[in-house]
Amino acid sequence: MATPTNPNSPGLRLRPPRNQVERRAIGWWTVQALVLVVPLLVALAVTAVFIPPARFWLVLALVVVAALGVPYTLVMPQWRYRVHRWETTEDAVYTAAGWLRQEWRIAPMSRIQTVDTVRGPLQQLFNLSSVTVTTASAAGPLTIDGLDREVAAALVERLTATTQATPGDAT
Repeated sequence: MATPTNPNSPGLRLRPPRNQVERRAIGWWTVQALVLVVPLLVALAVTAVFIPPARFWLVLALVVVAALGVPYTLVMPQWRYRVHRWETTEDAVYTAAGWLRQEWRIAPMSRIQTVDTVRGPLQQLFNLSSVTVTTASAAGPLTIDGLDREVAAALVERLTATTQATPGDAT
């Protein structure tokens, strides 16, 4: 099967990126899932205790949320770790992301407008960062989640230097 060529960038091929994200991203994604699922489970359980007429429906909702939330919390972080990849070359940034809907993206250096780093509170606990590469594309920015903080800082520095040295108007 031939690798498709990006029509906007002659010579650049859409291909799987080589670098995995940091393994600690599994813990970060797991905690994010727990922060979503656990409060909902607790709220449903507490409400079921204090509102007896609605107990059946609240317990039913609790069972449904648990049946969906527990597998989500256990499977999603592992799956995302297997799928998420990134790579930079002198010519482009490559990303692969998603867990249900998987997406490969490529951004030629000449199209990059900004490069940003984000470190939310949970990311800081895991010493991780996200790098966002904004391009002149209608598809939106490329985001590389789950990078080691130092790797992310070096990547931003390298991308900034490369894009400044790359001819083009980033439009």
